[in-house]
Amino acid sequence: MSQDTSAPDAVVVEEATVVVGPSLLARLGAEAFGSFFLVLSILGVGLYGRFTGAGLVLPVALAGGIALLAAIAAVGHVSGGHFNPAVTLGAAIGGRTAWRDVLPYWLAQIVGGIIASLILFATLPSAALPILQQNAVIADATKQAFISGTANGFGEHSPLAASTSGAFSFEWFSAFLIEVVVTAIFVGVILGVTDKRSNSKLAPTAIGLSLATLLLIAAPFTNGSLNPARSIAAAIFSDSWALSQLWLFIVAPLVGAAIAALFYRAFAFAPVQDDLLAEDEVFVVEEETDVTGAPAAAPTAAVVAEEAASPAVEVPEAVETVEVTEVAETEAPEAGTGKDSSDEDGTAPKA
Repeated sequence: MSQDTSAPDAVVVEEATVVVGPSLLARLGAEAFGSFFLVLSILGVGLYGRFTGAGLVLPVALAGGIALLAAIAAVGHVSGGHFNPAVTLGAAIGGRTAWRDVLPYWLAQIVGGIIASLILFATLPSAALPILQQNAVIADATKQAFISGTANGFGEHSPLAASTSGAFSFEWFSAFLIEVVVTAIFVGVILGVTDKRSNSKLAPTAIGLSLATLLLIAAPFTNGSLNPARSIAAAIFSDSWALSQLWLFIVAPLVGAAIAALFYRAFAFAPVQDDLLAEDEVFVVEEETDVTGAPAAAPTAAVVAEEAASPAVEVPEAVETVEVTEVAETEAPEAGTGKDSSDEDGTAPKA
C-alpha cells in the first residue's frame, strides 16, 4: 500500500476561557460588611475600653488592625477589601479600581459604618449615664456625650487636650497634616502589597498591622481617623462639635490617598486589571484555531453572552495547546546500493 501524501484534514482546536467575577451587588455587600466590622471594632473598643483600666490607644489600634485583617481575609476577594473611601479613591486614581465603582463603594462603606455606630448607640446603658457624669467620665448624662469619646476631633477636642486639661492641644493644621501623612502611608502600603507583581501572600496581615501602627501615631492628635466612613459614623451620633469638625476627617484622608496614588502611578504603575485583592472582571474568550493556518470564524456576541451566563461552565486552571503532527515514514535505501528511492518499474516505494 503506497503512502498517502495528501494534506491531512483540517483539525480545529477550540479554546475557551471563562473568568466570572462577583457582581456589583455582591461587592457592595462585601464593602458594607467590612466597614461595619471595622467601625464596630474601633468604636466598640473605644467606648468600653475606658472601664477596663488597660487604656484606650493600644486596644483600639489593635482592634482596628485585627478587624481589617479579618475582613480582608474574609471578603477581600469579593470587593477588593477597601472598607474605606480613602482607599477606594486611591485605588481609582492609581488605576486599580474602575471610576464607576467609586460612588457606590463610598455609599456602601458609609452605610456599613453608620449601622455599626447605630447598634452601639442603641445599646448604651442609659442608667449608667448619670454615674459616668458624676465620675467625670462624660460631660453630660447623654448618649451623645458618651459616644463623643470615640469621635475624631482637633483643638480642644483632641485627645491630648483632654488628657492635659487643655494645657496642650493640636490645632486644625497639625491634625490635617498628620491625617494626610498617615493615610498616604496606609494607602501606599495597600497599593504596593496588593500589586500582582509583588506576589505577596501576606497582604491582609501587612495591611492590618499597618493600620494598627498608624492609628497609634495619629491617636494623640485626632483620635485616629484615616477613614472618612469611620469618622462619619462616630460624628452622626456624637455632640454637635463632632459634626462641625467632620470636614477635616473627610478631606484630609482623601488628600492623603490621592497623594499616595499619584506616587504609585508615577513609580510603580500596574496593569489596569490589577484590582487590589479582588478577582478580575468578567472575561469570556473563545478561540478556534485551524492547524492548517486558515482562521476559523469568530463567535458571535450572542454566543459569548450565552457562554458567560451558563452556570455549567467550569473555569479551567490552564489552557493547554496541543500540536498534532503527522509524519510519513519511508524506507531509507540500503547503504552502498546506489539505488534511487523509486523501484525499477516506476511505482512508489512501499511504506
